[in-house]
Amino acid sequence: MAPARRWPVISALGVVQILTWGSSFYLLSVLAAPMSKDTGWPLGWVIGGLSLGLLVAGLVSPRVGAFIGEHGGRPVLAFAAIALALGLMGLALAPNLTAYLAAWLLVGLGMGTGLYDPAFATLGRLYGAEARPAITTLTLWGGFASTVCWPLSAFLIERVGWRGTCLAYAGLHLSVTLPLVLLAIPRPPAHPVTRSEGAIPGVRLDGRERRAFLLMAGVLTLGGTVMAMVSVHLITLLQARGVALTSAVAYGALIGPAQVGARIVEMAGKGRHHPLWTLTAAMVLVVLGIAMLTAGLPLVGLALVLYGAGNGIYSIARGTVPLGLFGPERYAALVGRLARPGLVAQALAPSVGALVLTHAGADATYALLSVLAVANVALALSLWRVRPRS
Repeated sequence: MAPARRWPVISALGVVQILTWGSSFYLLSVLAAPMSKDTGWPLGWVIGGLSLGLLVAGLVSPRVGAFIGEHGGRPVLAFAAIALALGLMGLALAPNLTAYLAAWLLVGLGMGTGLYDPAFATLGRLYGAEARPAITTLTLWGGFASTVCWPLSAFLIERVGWRGTCLAYAGLHLSVTLPLVLLAIPRPPAHPVTRSEGAIPGVRLDGRERRAFLLMAGVLTLGGTVMAMVSVHLITLLQARGVALTSAVAYGALIGPAQVGARIVEMAGKGRHHPLWTLTAAMVLVVLGIAMLTAGLPLVGLALVLYGAGNGIYSIARGTVPLGLFGPERYAALVGRLARPGLVAQALAPSVGALVLTHAGADATYALLSVLAVANVALALSLWRVRPRS
């Protein structure tokens, strides 16, 4: 496929990512409180639906990656649109908490087959070693998911309630996401890109590659833990430092633009550097931001800009580092396997954070985040020792 024809594919996938993230991972940011108030279901159980969905996504991700490696991403992404639509319909029609949580099983299937990792695997299967710019551009689209869907969710709640909002998102998946996938995502090449004669696609790894895989899995696990804990508990943690609620919300709003800005800077580099530089820079920026918050420095805005910038390019590194470490032939399958620990960590981290906050306080939570972030810098630096020699 000629490079000029990539833009329709990336743009279609970008719209798909915005709607997929906005109607799953970011859905409860706006809907959780109205759901709990309307139904009387405990807020913790309402939010627990997302954790259940992330666990399901983590469980299915290895098989998803292997399937994309063999057959391409179009059938998987189409399935994601249908699963999300059915899951959101289930949420809208749920008569009780049990049915609500069961609906999250379907939403989780949609997340496991439709969020970044399947999209990255799809691009890797289509473009092989040349997929890095496409992956980077896709994360820029994805960075607008909360920007688009949080206001849209708030608008819909005011007019049709939370159940109507879930139905509206289900309709968008069937009328927008599914057609975009079927019409704009091409079939992959007949064989994996740059596949050498006689090579059998798979995930067999030599000693160096196994070390690289385990280190990258560790990065994704710690990165998912930090991201989820900060996302859920940031406002509480800032208030524990004496920041007023309105100011805490305003500070938190800096993270999104910082993520997008950092991704634009990464795009401007046009892939001239090894993706491990992106990962290392991401981890350093995250640890700087969290360290400033932990130390109680009066530069909360700067700390969150640094954290947001690091988190923004971390999303790029998730897709590009495995491509650089393992090559394109096994990329889709390995991305699927690597996705599991990060998704499971994101599912469990909010509860862990809540336990630490409740029983040990905000200072201990800040300290835990700092330790995890520093450990991730160490893992990122260790990956340099096992990278392929050019």
